[in-house]
Amino acid sequence: MKIKKLTLLVSSLFLLLNLVSSCSAPKKKIVIDKVDKEKIFSFFNESDSIVKTRFNPPIGYTRVEATEGSFDTYLQNLPLKEHGSKVYHFDGTLKANTSAYCAVVDLPFRENKNYQCADAVMRLRADYLFSQKRFDEIEFLYVSGKKLNYLSYLEGKTPNADNLWSYLCVVFSYANTYSLNKQLKSKSTNDLEIGNVFIIGGFPGHVVIVVDKCRNAKGEVKFMLAQSYMPAQEIQILDNPAHPGCPWYDLDFSQTLDTPEWDFTSNQLKSFE
Repeated sequence: MKIKKLTLLVSSLFLLLNLVSSCSAPKKKIVIDKVDKEKIFSFFNESDSIVKTRFNPPIGYTRVEATEGSFDTYLQNLPLKEHGSKVYHFDGTLKANTSAYCAVVDLPFRENKNYQCADAVMRLRADYLFSQKRFDEIEFLYVSGKKLNYLSYLEGKTPNADNLWSYLCVVFSYANTYSLNKQLKSKSTNDLEIGNVFIIGGFPGHVVIVVDKCRNAKGEVKFMLAQSYMPAQEIQILDNPAHPGCPWYDLDFSQTLDTPEWDFTSNQLKSFE
C-alpha cells in the first residue's frame, strides 16, 4: 500500500510539472512544501541576467537561435534587473500593476517623461542599429509626417551614446504609436519573428515587441513580449494573463492576443524590415 501511495504521489508531481512548465494551463492552488513548490513551478533562472538565459523554453520547445549581429540576437540578450525587481515610472514612483510583468529590462531612460510604449520600441531599434554602426538607418517618422534621420540631426558630429540619446529625446517628443504604425510594414503572424511588434496606432494606441521565440517538433510557436507603458516607465517582460507566471504566449491565439494591459489582433503584427 505504501509503495502504491508513493507511486501515485510521484506520478501526480510529474503531471503537475508538465502542465505548468508547458504554460498549457493556469496554475492551480496546491498546498505543498515551499522547497518542492519552487522546484515544480519555477522555470525562471533567477540568477541569470539576460532574456535568453533568465527564461527557459517550455518543456518540448526549443529557443530559436538568432543570427549573430541580428536584431533578434540583440533582443534575446537584453539585460535584466535582478529577479523580483519592480518597474519604476519616470518620476520615481512604482508601477501599480505588478502582475503585468515577469522581469524588468535594465536600460535606464534618464527619467524622460515621454518614454512610453512606442518610444521604448524606437529606442530598442535605434540602440541595436547604433551597436552595428548602421547610423544612417536610424530614422523615425513624426506624427506630422516629417522624418528625422540620426546623421542629419548630428550635422557632421561624430555619433556617440550621448548624442544618440539626445536625438531619441527629440523623436520621443514628436513620434508615437500613430507615426510608428505608419512607418512599419504589415506582416503575417505565420512569419512572426523576434523584433516584430503588435501595434495599434492611435491617441492613445499601444505597441509591444517580440523579444524571444521558441518552437516544438510540431512547428508550434510560442513567443515573449516586452513593453513600456503610460506613464513613462521602464521596459518590462510581460506576463501572460491567461497563464499567470508564464512569459510565453501561443502564436495560435485565435482572434485576440490578450496582454496584461492591451489586446491585439493578428492583423496588427508589423516589422521594421
